[in-house]
Amino acid sequence: MQEPPPITVPSGIPALEAATSSPRAELPELLVVTGMSGAGRSRAAAVLEDLGWYVVDNLPAPLLSQLAGMLSSGPGGVHRLAAVVDVRARELSGDLVGVLDVLREAGYDFRIVFMDASDEVLVRRFETVRRPHPLQEGRRILDGIAEEREMLHGVRDRADVVIDTTELNVHDLAREITLAVAGGQEQDMRVNVVSFGFKYGLPMDADHVADVRFLANPYWITELRHLTGRDVPVRDYVLGLPGARLFVDRYVEALEPVLAGYANEDKRYATVAIGCTGGKHRSVAIAEAIAAALREQGSRVVVTHRDLGRE
Repeated sequence: MQEPPPITVPSGIPALEAATSSPRAELPELLVVTGMSGAGRSRAAAVLEDLGWYVVDNLPAPLLSQLAGMLSSGPGGVHRLAAVVDVRARELSGDLVGVLDVLREAGYDFRIVFMDASDEVLVRRFETVRRPHPLQEGRRILDGIAEEREMLHGVRDRADVVIDTTELNVHDLAREITLAVAGGQEQDMRVNVVSFGFKYGLPMDADHVADVRFLANPYWITELRHLTGRDVPVRDYVLGLPGARLFVDRYVEALEPVLAGYANEDKRYATVAIGCTGGKHRSVAIAEAIAAALREQGSRVVVTHRDLGRE
């Protein structure tokens, strides 16, 4: 997919005026997702949220102009906005085409992703969920599909990307959406490394749990007891213990195919929990070491010390 043209902003558009002096990569992005009912718009919205977009689903076309005003290149603003436009209102195609024209004239740059599928597959999907087509109104499902296609042909002709989901499963669709909005660039795995104390219970959202109670406990060393695994003396003590560095290296190595498999299955988040007795010394130091190693591999890592500070 070609790079979208740069945003041209006439004076008086406060949401985008500041962006004209920003580097290309920092310009706000607007994505309009529409298409046939049953073709995967809701799944596309979920994928976009996972990719870090601010998503508004089932948006009536007339509200798109107001929503676009949220875009900002400044701190605290919305930088990547995806609007999923539905067909629940009559004559959506005409309304949406008109709104898009207004946005373009106002200087907003955007891309349109159109979701589509064959009539046969759309019928089967509606029959599977036992719900009528939004435009069916007592007629056959095919009648509603035909009317929707007629309404949306103008928007489809303007689409930057058309994704045909006829033969796609949910994982294929996620990859197509990622390709459409990210130019095929791989999205880094986001890993949350959590230290915890077993005496306070396991983290409920952990995908993987490691027990580092095999290491000697700094709690029994008077000068280390009041410190935590984030303090240099405790960190050096823990990582200097026999087997500590080897454990970190081997554990991170073992996580490599797991995280790659998650990414292949479109799971972009993983929580790795590292536990010791109280969650203050060993688990904290080891969690920090594992997080540092994962960052070196390119993962985006957040470290949380759940039980640090507990008595």
